[in-house]
Amino acid sequence: MLGWLRRLARSDRPDTPLPPDLDAHVVAHLPWAAALDDARRHRLSCFAAWFLRNRAITPVGDLELDDRDRALLAAACCLPVLELGVGALRGWSQLIVYPDAFRVNRSHVDAAGVLHEGEDDLIGEAWEAGPLILSWTDVLADCASPNDGLCVAVHEIAHKLDLLDGELDGTPPLPSDWHAQWSRDFQQAFDDLTDRLDRGRRAPIDDYAAEAPDEFFAVVSEYHFSAPDELRRAYPNVAEHLARFYGPSPFAR
Repeated sequence: MLGWLRRLARSDRPDTPLPPDLDAHVVAHLPWAAALDDARRHRLSCFAAWFLRNRAITPVGDLELDDRDRALLAAACCLPVLELGVGALRGWSQLIVYPDAFRVNRSHVDAAGVLHEGEDDLIGEAWEAGPLILSWTDVLADCASPNDGLCVAVHEIAHKLDLLDGELDGTPPLPSDWHAQWSRDFQQAFDDLTDRLDRGRRAPIDDYAAEAPDEFFAVVSEYHFSAPDELRRAYPNVAEHLARFYGPSPFAR
């Protein structure tokens, strides 16, 4: 880890863990927490406790979240910042949790100046200057099948990390030499994925990653935590960058 990451990690590592009952619940129900070594598991507990103190968790509709549910959500959101420190979660203050997938209205103007409107069903969303949004059903589904390459909490936190430099482009803020290597290797992998799909060939990872470079980063971040061997087989350079950025995957062999 390079200098700025070391400084951030040292300055943003709270040292008060979750109460024992909540910590035990997280370890029992968040597979990635259970797979961590003792030091990183303790760090995750401290980060989750910080999250509960500093971020509002707001359920929507009839959804009710008890303290154990909130601890689970907090820990899931902190997994991607175990090496970066909680300072990487700056710029937003609320996690909104829907019972299930939620519908949003979309509109955009195309190159010809025509307005297009429609609706999308989402399981997560990260607003550039606003809250993080997750589907509780899908968080639980990810925990039940932790090796499927899916983790919506990691996906949306990856977008938040991507936005730390003000641009949603698939590259979080990095030292200049690492930034150049990251951009090169991620672009090559993204181009390979889109080329495979254009040729009608099978994609080595979820083809949603081909939507845009920012979605590629978010999807491969999910794979880093939930299917690291599959990611390394598909895109070894990308896997190496993510292991450096996030720390070793809890499921790495």
